[in-house]
Amino acid sequence: MGRMKNTFPFVITISRQLGAGGAYIGQQLAKKLSIFYADREIIGQAARKLSVMEEELEPRDEKSLSLWQFLIQSCACTPETSYIPPQITVPSDRELFKTESEIITRIAQEHSTVIIGRCGSYILREHPNHVSMFLHGDLSFRKSRIQKIYHVSENVAEKMIVQSDEERSQYHYKFTGKDWADARQYGLSVNTGRTGVDKTVDCILTYLELIKVRDCIP
Repeated sequence: MGRMKNTFPFVITISRQLGAGGAYIGQQLAKKLSIFYADREIIGQAARKLSVMEEELEPRDEKSLSLWQFLIQSCACTPETSYIPPQITVPSDRELFKTESEIITRIAQEHSTVIIGRCGSYILREHPNHVSMFLHGDLSFRKSRIQKIYHVSENVAEKMIVQSDEERSQYHYKFTGKDWADARQYGLSVNTGRTGVDKTVDCILTYLELIKVRDCIP
């Protein structure tokens, strides 16, 4: 990759396995580079545009609708009563993806930013100042981090990881037609279990220097 066009904002997109430290690493990169960090901001803007509560979109983060819709419908059932719950308008997967794609594209046009997940690497694949990366780690490393972060048992941590990996993989394939964990899609792939999350930040900053990206950051 050559020198980037410094007339465009600079964007890092991070795809990550659960427990690999993606959110922490993204926040640290944004802080050290003095650029915008976009994660919950995307959910907030999508919720406002779709006229739903943020809490309604959070459970669908990089997941397809089916399970979430089932849970909503289950909770809405009140057998043996005459009460009929109000109709819940649920945006489809396509509607949500289209909305989040528009938001991600707009943010990338307006700010130098770090964007977490949501097929950002695919959505911004034509962006001239875009560096995509995939953060992964072995199961034992990720289980240990999840146990500490969420205060859960090793068994629960493993179930969370397996479920998250499957959901993110299916979501990514549904909207991109590509294998989420295929390193060939990304500019940089890092095993954070080998480097540690803080050293991964240093590794990425060094990589940005090598490809002359930091020259593009205001």
